[in-house]
Amino acid sequence: MKTIEKKEQSLLDELKSYGAIAVAYSGGVDSTYLADCAHEVLGQNARMIIADSPSIPRAELQEAIDMATARGWNLRVIQTNEHLSDEYLENKGDRCFHCKNELFSKMETILSEFDDVILAHGAIEDDKGDVRPGTQAAANHCVVAPLQNAGLYKKEIRILSERRGLPTAEKASFACLGSRFPTGTRIDLESMTQVEKAESILKAHGYAQYRVRHHGDLCRIEIEPTDFDKLMNERTELAAAIKATGYKFVTLDLGGYSMGSSA
Repeated sequence: MKTIEKKEQSLLDELKSYGAIAVAYSGGVDSTYLADCAHEVLGQNARMIIADSPSIPRAELQEAIDMATARGWNLRVIQTNEHLSDEYLENKGDRCFHCKNELFSKMETILSEFDDVILAHGAIEDDKGDVRPGTQAAANHCVVAPLQNAGLYKKEIRILSERRGLPTAEKASFACLGSRFPTGTRIDLESMTQVEKAESILKAHGYAQYRVRHHGDLCRIEIEPTDFDKLMNERTELAAAIKATGYKFVTLDLGGYSMGSSA
C-alpha cells in the first residue's frame, strides 16, 4: 500500500509530465491542494482558473483569489453563465453536469490560445462512490483527475495540505449555491442571493460547516450536531437576522449537516 508521501510524489510526477496544465480551481480543499502541487512543479505553466458567477458566494470567491495571489499562482478569473442556462435552473438532478460543462467549455475556449495545455479538476478517490454528474462533464471535455490518479482520499489531502501550510487544510466542505434547492425546485437568482445572505450570517456567527436549504419562504438550517447548543443560545438573534433576508420561517434540521443533501 502506498504511503501518502508516495502518493504525493506520484501526483507531482504526473503533473510535471504534462508540461502545462490548467486547474479548475475553486478555493476548496481538493482543488487548492492540486493547484499548489501544480505550481510547485510547473510554476507559471500551471494556470489556475476560477469561475465567477452568482452561484459562488462573493466571500468564497474573494478568499480563493486572495490565497492564490498570496502564493504567487498564475490565476485567471473567468465569467461562467450556468445561471443563464434553463437546464441548470430547472434543477432536475443533473444541475452539476450543466455547471461543470459550462466551466470546462469556457476553459477550453480561453486556453485555445495556448498549445498543449491539459485541463484538470480536483476529483478524488472518495468521489468514486458518489453519483457525480460533473464527472461526466469532465469526461466529455477530456479533463484529467490527477488526485484520483494518485489514489488520494480527502483525509490524506487534508494532512498533505497542512504540511504545505495551506489554509484550506481544515476548511469545511462547500458546494455551489444551486445545491441549496431541493431537486426539482427551480432555481432563481433572487433566491440564490437570499441563500447567500442567510449563510453569510451563519458564517459571521462562527459556524464552520453549514447549509441553508431553501424551501420557498422557509429556511432549513443544517449545521453539525455539536453546534446545536450554540445555535439554541443564539436562536433569537439568528432567526431575526435570517428573516430579514426574506424568509418567514427559520428551522433547524435535527438530522444535522448532510453532505450532498438536496431535499
